[in-house]
Amino acid sequence: MSGILAVVAWLGLVGLLAWLASRHPDIPNEWVRKIVHIGTGNVILIAWAFQIPAAIGIAAAVLFSGVALLSFWLPILPGLQNVGRHSLGTFFYAVSIGLLIAGFWHWAPRYAALGILVMTYGDGLAALVGQQWGRHRFHLQGIGQKSWEGSLTMMAVSFLVAVILLGLTQTPGTIAISLAVAIAAPLLELWSWYGIDNLSVPLGCAIVAAGVSHLFS
Repeated sequence: MSGILAVVAWLGLVGLLAWLASRHPDIPNEWVRKIVHIGTGNVILIAWAFQIPAAIGIAAAVLFSGVALLSFWLPILPGLQNVGRHSLGTFFYAVSIGLLIAGFWHWAPRYAALGILVMTYGDGLAALVGQQWGRHRFHLQGIGQKSWEGSLTMMAVSFLVAVILLGLTQTPGTIAISLAVAIAAPLLELWSWYGIDNLSVPLGCAIVAAGVSHLFS
């Protein structure tokens, strides 16, 4: 029960910060979205610390993914999912959390946390850097336009997230695993149709990390 209360309290704090930011005339809506994107991802650390059962995490992910899917057409989450905005990123975000918990929570929760935090910090900060300071852009056929600044941010942040998380959990081969994740993350993020990178990045990075770790087991 204490873990659930901690999660609720944290989400309430994130919601309050996002609401305050949305009231400030000089803060763009995209920054408000990233406050929620980055803030909510940290819930996985609270769930891990309090050892919240997988069933609760999966149920919460299913519930929120349903709300996010409805918000694609209805103004349920106006600050996150604008009606008419052709992206299912918030839906994929929730689905990825549910799938990672279902796949890793019972035997290696660090990989579930890694996948979610790479998406949370790597994808979140890469988008902000790319939009604000991306000057060197490239275009891939059928994918769209990206910036080198954003992709390199994704790589650097993903490496830091992995090396810190795996280092703290004393995972063998931490540097090699983190390098693999850092290479995989920006490649997986390139394909972002309808926000599907919110699914491909966390799942792909978690699978890469778990796969490379077997070389050191």
